[in-house]
Amino acid sequence: MKSSAQVGNLGQFDSRMLHYGIQVGLTESKFDLRFTEDDELRQTMQGVTSYYAPGFHIAVIGDLRLNNYLNLRMLPGVTLVTRDLSYSWEPAYLAAHHSAETQRAAESVYGDIPIELKFRAQRYDNFRPYITAGASYGFDFASLRKNRNRNNESIVRLQPNDLRYTMGVGFDFFLRYVKFAIEFKMNFGLLDLRVPDEDIYISSMEEMHSRTFMLSFTFEG
Repeated sequence: MKSSAQVGNLGQFDSRMLHYGIQVGLTESKFDLRFTEDDELRQTMQGVTSYYAPGFHIAVIGDLRLNNYLNLRMLPGVTLVTRDLSYSWEPAYLAAHHSAETQRAAESVYGDIPIELKFRAQRYDNFRPYITAGASYGFDFASLRKNRNRNNESIVRLQPNDLRYTMGVGFDFFLRYVKFAIEFKMNFGLLDLRVPDEDIYISSMEEMHSRTFMLSFTFEG
């Protein structure tokens, strides 16, 4: 029987000062919204809801060993994000405005620069769990901030810059030639992404913050 101190594959991998890898993942993203307090707008709209929508993420990994249980990681990458908005109108307003939209989507292509601390538990054979915490800056290359919004266009204009804090949990598996990991992570946006607009679809919200759940797979060598 192997003891908890005994290791199998890649026995010296976690002793290396620096190593690299790649991360690919699936995302589910939405907005965390605060509905308007304006009484006039509340007479036309009952509420706005955002639902999770799928996306894709890819990044490269630079991992610096700080000690036996702590690593500093940088994961620059690209994330393709779609977030759906659902509008509930007052029946009287909807009867008078048949063209009122009930759904809109906001698509973004973020260039991300996350910096995280990785806290690793004791390795057991070829398995080692860990947790992560950090911060991330994202720039939206598909931002429509400068586009003029008109009532006959389904445009959701967003600020291009976003700051987030991140929390995650993962599991390292030491294979014969590479270290493979499965990771679950949440990103919580700190900035209001709305672009001030008289368009009712935007002015009906006081704040819009990003929320993203990510399931990722990493390969490090």
